[in-house]
Formats: sequence, C-alpha cells, structure tokens
Amino acid sequence: MTWIEWYNGLDKPSWTPAPGTIGLIWQLLYPVIIVTFGFVFVQAFRKRLPWLVALPFAINLVANLCFTPIQFGLRNLPLAAVDILIVWTTILWMMFAIWKHYRLIAVAQIPYLIWVSIATTLQLAITWNN
Repeated sequence: MTWIEWYNGLDKPSWTPAPGTIGLIWQLLYPVIIVTFGFVFVQAFRKRLPWLVALPFAINLVANLCFTPIQFGLRNLPLAAVDILIVWTTILWMMFAIWKHYRLIAVAQIPYLIWVSIATTLQLAITWNN
C-alpha cells in the first residue's frame, strides 16, 4: 500500500488538515528555515556565534529531516511522535539560545513553532488513536 493510502487509513482527529495543506505550510516555512538556519551556521563557522548556540539548530534540522522517513517510510507512529517532540523542543531551545545574539532569528521561528505545535498535537493524537 502506498504511503497516502496508509495515512488515509489512520484514525485521525476531525481537525486534521488535508495532506496538500500540510505540504503547502511546509513550503512556506522551509525558506524561512533555510535562511535563518543558514545564517546561524555561517555565523558559527565564522566564530561570530558560539557552536553551543548553533547546536539546537543542528539537532532540529536532523530531527525535522528524519520525520518523513520515520512516519511514512517506516510507518512508525510512536517513533515519529518522539521525533516531532524533539523538533518542537529544539525550536524552543533555538529561540532561547539565539535570543541574546540575534533576536530577529528567534522571532522568525515563531511561525515554525506555531505550526510544529499544531503538528505535534496532531501526531500525538494520531499515535494515540492508532
């Protein structure tokens, strides 16, 4: 069965966005993520920012990139729930870590935090229901 057939067969909350809507939201968020994370990594490489400040950005990036293969490749709902909790937690950590250095980068993460908060709630509900 394809990933979309599998996903459509899951017991999901009534407020679950359509897969196309979820994809659109990520298409809007990824440019902000690329620019802000890129800025942080460049500043860390240039030693204008401590690597410990860049660490939550790196962890978040890895966890974010792992979600789709875990959720739709492995079809492992509990592991996907843990992964998205890591994504959500590291966004808060990122915002806190970068705040005193580059507040605009922290503020730019707000839409990402809002969406991942919704996605985390959704993932936890899907995991619980299935």
